[in-house]
Amino acid sequence: MQCPECGATHIRKNGKRKGKQNHICVACGRQFIDAYEPYRGYSDEVRRECLKMYTNGLGFRGVERVKGGHHTTVIAGVKQVGERLPDAYDPETTPEVGELDELETFVGFKKNKIWLWTAVDPFKQGILGWVLGDHSAKTFAPLWSIVAAWHGYFYVTDGWWVSPGFIPEGDQMVCKTDMTRVEGENTRLRHYLARLHRKTLCYAKSLDMLAHSVRWLLHHLKFEDVPVPPRFIS
Repeated sequence: MQCPECGATHIRKNGKRKGKQNHICVACGRQFIDAYEPYRGYSDEVRRECLKMYTNGLGFRGVERVKGGHHTTVIAGVKQVGERLPDAYDPETTPEVGELDELETFVGFKKNKIWLWTAVDPFKQGILGWVLGDHSAKTFAPLWSIVAAWHGYFYVTDGWWVSPGFIPEGDQMVCKTDMTRVEGENTRLRHYLARLHRKTLCYAKSLDMLAHSVRWLLHHLKFEDVPVPPRFIS
């Protein structure tokens, strides 16, 4: 018998681990057993079901309670997929009008408020741009850089004070009744992500995880696809 760490052959028995004989290498102190069981991960079908449940309103621990797998398994899957997805997908045609709005949530604890700013084409389904951050002009700036490239005729907002600093004078229309598309898209986000529900015990623990979840959901809503990560760690 050889040590898997240093290759030494001076090995001693060192009790049992989960009913199996444990050994220790005298040379380097590495502990090991005779043979390890092969890794048995979740099937693609189970992984897809877990991720689909997550994007249909269940939180990580809700999926755990239903499927029996550990919630960190779902977290790892969303993170692995979210890191590979774009923030949004280019519009098929350049929007002539833009609707901009934001929804409030929090990260870590309820006093730590975060805003998800979104931009849409009022005549097409789907979110074309979004940013996460506070309610300031600094957060709005990168979203406006996306929207400004459309060179639209005008932009509909709720009149938040940061907008006039970016939108040219005369191009902004403040009208909540004409923001049905963007408010509808924000409502869909709240509906499909438990962490965005208004009254819930689910909430994002980190800004990165919230961003991964948004990317994942936008992909799912656009393509009706449940991407499974190449390696789903349990």
